[in-house]
Amino acid sequence: MEKIFTEADINYILQRGSTIEKVEQQLSLFIQGIPKINLVKSATVGDGIWRFSESDIHSFINYFDKHKDKYAIEKFVPASGAATRMFKFLNEFLNEFDAENDTINSYINKKNAKDVSIFIFGLKSFPFYRELKKKTLDLFPDYYSLSNDKRHYALIKTLLSEEGLNYAQKPKGILPFHFKSDAIVTPIEENIFEADFFKKTNGKTKIHFTINKEFQFEFEKITNLFSGYEINFSYQDQSSDTLAVNDDNTPFRLEDNKLFFRPGGHGALIENLNALQSDVIYIKNIDNVSQNHSDVITLYKKLLGGVLFRMQYQIFDYLNKLYKGNLTETEITEIKDFAENKAAFPLPEEFNYFQTTYKIEYLIKVLNRPIRVCGMVKNEGEPGGGPFWVQDEKGRHTLQIVESSQIDTNNKTQKKIAKKATHFNPVDIVCGVKNYKGEKFDLTQFVDPKTAFITEKTKDGKSIKAFELPGLWNGAMAKWTTIFVEVPLETFNPVKTVNDLLKSSHQPDNG
Repeated sequence: MEKIFTEADINYILQRGSTIEKVEQQLSLFIQGIPKINLVKSATVGDGIWRFSESDIHSFINYFDKHKDKYAIEKFVPASGAATRMFKFLNEFLNEFDAENDTINSYINKKNAKDVSIFIFGLKSFPFYRELKKKTLDLFPDYYSLSNDKRHYALIKTLLSEEGLNYAQKPKGILPFHFKSDAIVTPIEENIFEADFFKKTNGKTKIHFTINKEFQFEFEKITNLFSGYEINFSYQDQSSDTLAVNDDNTPFRLEDNKLFFRPGGHGALIENLNALQSDVIYIKNIDNVSQNHSDVITLYKKLLGGVLFRMQYQIFDYLNKLYKGNLTETEITEIKDFAENKAAFPLPEEFNYFQTTYKIEYLIKVLNRPIRVCGMVKNEGEPGGGPFWVQDEKGRHTLQIVESSQIDTNNKTQKKIAKKATHFNPVDIVCGVKNYKGEKFDLTQFVDPKTAFITEKTKDGKSIKAFELPGLWNGAMAKWTTIFVEVPLETFNPVKTVNDLLKSSHQPDNG
């Protein structure tokens, strides 16, 4: 390794806040390869996923309402990503469409670009249409003398160009998503409104956004309008950036011969999450908002919170007993059954032959971990990770949220298990991050570093390999106690492409 990195490289690594050991570890993983995850089976209702009756749902909701004021609750929203993918098909249109010679219909037919057709058809229903039209008239004074095709081209050009609205380069959080009572509403605002379900009678509701520092002013322009909330920001620290390499696993270098580091993916945000001091933290993606399903969303947010509160109460009670010792075999068996059947951590067969003191130590280790309760929706073909039973290197089976990139699709057995997934992960998570004494867990101690993954990217027209840290709700939470709860599809309303804003959950409810 010493020969690979020059003195200048080492100084640069240290200046970025990283360590030589960390970068060398990344380089060795590029060379050795990262093993794919070992799926045992998909988690299903009754086997890893809880489904509740109406009466149970109301019981958990009431439990949440009764106990929420005892906890410091906060919402954590990753919001630093640019909206590039949201407008990908429109960028392709601008790059490929010949405004002088092509017609839009011929382009749509040639490229099978139905999404362009949908966008144009729904133009007036987008919440940004008024602003877009006004800006287009500024940039194209001859707009009304243009042909219909050229008008549409002008509108799309204005939407994405730097001199226009430049939406593809801005964070999703500050874009217009909804239109309510003649006012534009952004995802930031929707996420703030949604947090009201845990509002206390006295005290401000806490919300934390991870953002790109470059756009902090735009975020604050919106959040400063909300005086009844305590809203904070943090950034993905460059010390969590990861080394990029060439196809032969040698470090990729820029024109000035400097090493090239890339953001390590949302897994880096475990550090941001770890810095929060609240007892309970809800996690949700910035783009998963709705203007028509707020009542359903609130109910199921409370359900997840109620499940967490009850689980914590029981776990803390058991941990107090375990630390005091002097338990009977009957009590140990009761805790063992809870660990296996409720906390979803099957114990080894030889557990029954352990000495009592070791049984107690083992159960403490199993139960004394951060807890996450994750909503899961039925799989209807949406992209994203799913809930699975996974086998670790010690042969233990645990519940994990697994992304498709972590699965060995060349392995027929693994591919078959993945295809049988009945649910997927909408990122609707509530976390208990303190132990039975009320002390904060160090969340970085519960990451599985072996669940990082390598992706192929390009830089300056050259192919490179990038190192992605274990995902925030994947490997970064691999060693947490995990509970999966079925929630309805109405709670999942993501905006992955701009056309998703035309769906009913994002359009004004005129009924």
